[in-house]
Amino acid sequence: MRIAYVAPYQGPVLRTRRPIVQNLALAGNLKIELIAELLHGKHEIEILSQGEAGERSFTLHRAFEEPLPPGNGVTVRYCSALPVRFISGLWSTCQLLELLRRRHHQAAYDLIIAYNLQEPQSVTCLYAIKRLGIPVVLEYEDDSLVQEDGRAQRGLRALIDRRLVKLALASVDATVGVSPHLLSQSSHRGPQLLLRGVISPEILQIPDHTSSARNDWVVFSGTHSWEKGLPQLIAAWKLARPSGWQLHIAGHGAVTRELVEHAAGDDTIVFHGLIDRQQNAKLLAQAKIGINPHQLSQIPGNKFAFKIIECLAAGTHVITTPMGALEHELETGVTYIADNRPETIAAGLTRVIEERRFERLAMKAARRLYSPGTVSAALDALLTHTLARSHTRTTEPVSSTSDVESF
Repeated sequence: MRIAYVAPYQGPVLRTRRPIVQNLALAGNLKIELIAELLHGKHEIEILSQGEAGERSFTLHRAFEEPLPPGNGVTVRYCSALPVRFISGLWSTCQLLELLRRRHHQAAYDLIIAYNLQEPQSVTCLYAIKRLGIPVVLEYEDDSLVQEDGRAQRGLRALIDRRLVKLALASVDATVGVSPHLLSQSSHRGPQLLLRGVISPEILQIPDHTSSARNDWVVFSGTHSWEKGLPQLIAAWKLARPSGWQLHIAGHGAVTRELVEHAAGDDTIVFHGLIDRQQNAKLLAQAKIGINPHQLSQIPGNKFAFKIIECLAAGTHVITTPMGALEHELETGVTYIADNRPETIAAGLTRVIEERRFERLAMKAARRLYSPGTVSAALDALLTHTLARSHTRTTEPVSSTSDVESF
């Protein structure tokens, strides 16, 4: 099966060529990498990305391509980008459509996977379905109908965007979603798969030992953006001051400089910068607690933090704000905090440490549910089923639950 993975991927070469710190998405990049690696074992797949710059300028960034790390044979093809206000979005959409059309003409795609429903992905989905007749599987990670906090956006542009998203949701042939809430938004004509994350091979190499063999570390690893709650986390750390413990922060993003300045002079807060998959696995393997102080949403389940699954599988206990219902066997390794105010985070940290909740793990359950082998088999079955159904497409609604897989 020849597959186009239409996703806003940001590879290492792109990060050096285009200013993307304002729209950096480390967890999204990792998940795209892992899924592409899994599919590459059985299918021919290439990634098509708009590679948008995060900072406005009158610079034309030319199209190019790079291999997907760590060099497994998957190619990432980037459109050109023109980050000029009122032009950048339309430019990216047109360029992505042209790239898809050209690559499909050179060697026809059997199926398309679209990562989320940014405008370029939404338009590309509809073009592929309506004009090219290619089945589309939506990988739905973030609720495109609301803002980060779950509130509906206002204005004419937001209304147009919502109508476009709803049209794409009603048109796709199958959906892979991180929560039941997101799966419920898509068409019920096709198969659906609940997929919260994919565990990397590097995480699986972490030995299954008890938390007593680890350091007294709390770890955050991911993009440094305002909605992740990192300024509040550092403020909470200064309130809690857990004796003998350290806070380790890995990653990079728009608020990194602010975080470093806020933590200046506190030798219990350690920054690791942008790290690769092997380094991330090593960091998590040494910690007892992983933390996700994400901005609270009015709609639990409008997104899900990939790092929760990653931390659980690495053998850390996770402190997180609610992000929708989680599988019961994973709840053992999670402590929820009601919001991400510094006082709430500090109280949660103190409770987990004093009550030794960090000894409650869900490592085995996370690995069983989201191991590469399990995910690969489920994805391959969904894609094969979707392609088969596209050849015998009907207008009959799917009333059976046989098309719905859930981990």
